Amino acid sequence: MDTGYKTNTSFELKAALSLSVAISALFVGMGSAAHAQEETAEDTSRLPTVTVSGTKREQTLQDTPVAISVVQAEEIERAEIQDLNDLQTLVPSLTVRQTQSSSNTSFFIRGFGNGANAIGLEPSVGIFIDGVFRSRAAAYIPDLPNLERVEVLRGPQSTLFGKNASAGVVSVVTQAPQFERQGSIEASVGNYNAFRVKGDITGPLNDRLAYGLSGSINTRDGYVEDLGTGDEYNERNRWGLRGDLLFTPSETVEFRFIADYDKIDEKCCLIGNIVEADEPGAAIVAAGGNVVSEDIFSYEVFYDTPPTNEIENYGFSLQGDYDFGFATLTTISARRHSEEDAVLDADATDLDFLVSNTGTQIGTFTQEVRLTSNPTENSRFDWMVGGFFFDETIEQDNSVLFGEDYRNFLSALLGGPGGIPAGNAQIAGLEAFVGGTPGSTFAQAGQGTFENLAQDNQAWSVFGTADFHVTDRLTATVGLNHTTDEKEVVMDIVSTDALAAVNLDQLGYTATLQGLLAAQGVTLTDPFSIIPFVQGNPAAYAQIQQQALAVAQSDNNPFGGLSAVQIFPPFLSFPNAVEDGTSDDSDTTYTLRLAYDVTDNINVYATHATGFKATSWNLQRQSKPFSSDFTAGNPIVDPVTMQTLFATPSSPITDAGLNTPNLQPGTRFADPEEATVYEIGLKAQFDTIAFNLAIFEQTIENFQTTVFTEDGFVFQNANEQRSRGVEVDTTWSPIRPLTLTFAGTYLDAEYIDYAFGPGVNLAGITPAGIADIQFTTGANFNFLVGDRPGFVRADWQYVGDSALSDNPLDQIVLEEAGYSREQNLVNASAGVMFANDLAVSVWARNLLDDEYLIGQAPAVAQAGSYNGLPNQPRTFGVTVRKSF
Repeated sequence: MDTGYKTNTSFELKAALSLSVAISALFVGMGSAAHAQEETAEDTSRLPTVTVSGTKREQTLQDTPVAISVVQAEEIERAEIQDLNDLQTLVPSLTVRQTQSSSNTSFFIRGFGNGANAIGLEPSVGIFIDGVFRSRAAAYIPDLPNLERVEVLRGPQSTLFGKNASAGVVSVVTQAPQFERQGSIEASVGNYNAFRVKGDITGPLNDRLAYGLSGSINTRDGYVEDLGTGDEYNERNRWGLRGDLLFTPSETVEFRFIADYDKIDEKCCLIGNIVEADEPGAAIVAAGGNVVSEDIFSYEVFYDTPPTNEIENYGFSLQGDYDFGFATLTTISARRHSEEDAVLDADATDLDFLVSNTGTQIGTFTQEVRLTSNPTENSRFDWMVGGFFFDETIEQDNSVLFGEDYRNFLSALLGGPGGIPAGNAQIAGLEAFVGGTPGSTFAQAGQGTFENLAQDNQAWSVFGTADFHVTDRLTATVGLNHTTDEKEVVMDIVSTDALAAVNLDQLGYTATLQGLLAAQGVTLTDPFSIIPFVQGNPAAYAQIQQQALAVAQSDNNPFGGLSAVQIFPPFLSFPNAVEDGTSDDSDTTYTLRLAYDVTDNINVYATHATGFKATSWNLQRQSKPFSSDFTAGNPIVDPVTMQTLFATPSSPITDAGLNTPNLQPGTRFADPEEATVYEIGLKAQFDTIAFNLAIFEQTIENFQTTVFTEDGFVFQNANEQRSRGVEVDTTWSPIRPLTLTFAGTYLDAEYIDYAFGPGVNLAGITPAGIADIQFTTGANFNFLVGDRPGFVRADWQYVGDSALSDNPLDQIVLEEAGYSREQNLVNASAGVMFANDLAVSVWARNLLDDEYLIGQAPAVAQAGSYNGLPNQPRTFGVTVRKSF
């Protein structure tokens, strides 16, 4: 059976073919350019010069020997890119996935990425806005401010960026205040009652001080209908303000101060059933619930609690640049604060079953200082040295509570053909057996888990790069970074799930013992019956004990079926006597590069670089002590003799008296990542064509990943994950009004070593969510209507199919259900500039209404069922923009 997994193919052959095609295209481009220049001597370049700062130096894109994609403000405006989520339609090596809430957004570059769903898992792709690191998704998801460009640097960038750039960097650069008064205002309306307004103004306050102000409001009805409540989800309701001051007290000194505030208050996001197992599906119906079964693209659900997200971000930064002549000193200080309150209908049905409430506060301070040499005409040596400091505190309160319908659902699930009465009798029998009150001890509304956590993180790094201009055309670069990262974590979780606190092994032993004794005419609970039997028949009683013990530790345990619904067992909080809740990591990374100017238009380079990301702590209920600290096993004690028949095996936690009922070993954190890349590249630009090529092999050891169980995230390290591939980026203007673009990525990705579970190693398997082929191609045509300029553009993003789950068993089920991740997104827009700088454009995103799954996860407390997240349907609208 084809499981959707792909083993390694001949990368070398494909890379060689790609290189030959690239060289052919290059010579075709050179011929095109030469021919165009022969047509008219006055013909100038049709392609703009793109400036980038991703390497901490202002350079043109073609002169930057790094795999980097740049999206300019005009392209973002014309393509109606609304936030960083949409950016992936223009950069094929970048993948962005928004999952169960407005803030849960993950970025992937070359197949590597993580860090949204679990607050403790830091991203491998660093996000920087105006040089300021944004550590968590909630801190960078607002609508894009007044942009100048967005740069996507592919591969490890640890020697240039202070923290978490082991897979790459997305750098957002906004327009600085201008000393010439200008501004714009735009308004858009679209389907789903979309309304968006944005405005910005900039100008001088005096001859040394300029200001910039911008703001936005973005609203839209949801495209998901709740058939039970009538609510609409996956809406837009966000706004933001931003102020910017540029102060130039002298020709050699410049300060830029930025302050911003944004707010999100949305009902989001759709999580719907994609595979419904028979037993939980029947239990939902029996308990009086509804679910839209296996029809995710109907965009319809049955919830009892609307998923809500309230996010508030604010902060400020101060950048100072001091030109000393021989070098420029740059300092960037920033303080950020992010708050989020989220409610999630965890069971994704209209039963009052499970509701999650989360409150998060993140405070971050960053400081970067760097000294960069100023190039001179005959300089043979350029350099940069710097340091970075990061200080962040995370506090989170979370609760997941049972609702009024939980017991009925549980009874229906346990009762089988007997339904709710049979299941309820089973639960009530256990309640009576342990001396509780039947009907009001287990599976009660309000029981669940209450979580309080905090993490303090401080990181320091020093870095430097040196460029040696060996000849006028050959440059050798060496970069170094040393990072130290320290974390202190506190987790206090209290479970009030009474059923999950029960030692079923002990109860199974007692119940079996009771039955075996009854067969001998002995009553276990009657001391006048049991004591004489034990004293008079020690050998027989010892045999009965062993029989009862064998049953209790087997699948025949009379209460064993309840283990599957012990959702929130007691949690071992830490720090404790064994676990100190701290990590202290350090690493030195480097970059080695040779760059050669073949001609004034063609550059080639070769790079070997490493990257690093520190320990990520699991700050959720699935955080469990490592097997080196704990060996599982619930004790079993004979209730008559008080003899311990089975003791929890010795381990540091057990020996310290910290064992809790039903505690299992797992992971508290994921170990640090170490990235390595080998890359060769070619860049060329002529008057009518620009062409970039990169061939790379990138490996991350101990890649940090998560596995979602039915009630939380487990942190793991994939021992080694590798991506080998080819990236091509071409811009061609065959005639002056027309620009054609193509950017594509071929990825040969696989786990080299990943101990996924007991006896399961995913070596040779392509990681979930990574497609072999993805590309975006587009066309932009400028024209005149009379004397008024206009444009029409379109782009097509293709992403090949890929596995939905790393878990082989899950993947088989999902593939048999027919779900796909293949994307065919077509976006289009057209506009005309009228008199007085008034522009009108029409646009559509996902014009052909393509449907695909963004992701999936096992359904909470519904074994065998799966929930999924569908993509956004077609949106379209009209935008009016006035510049002044």
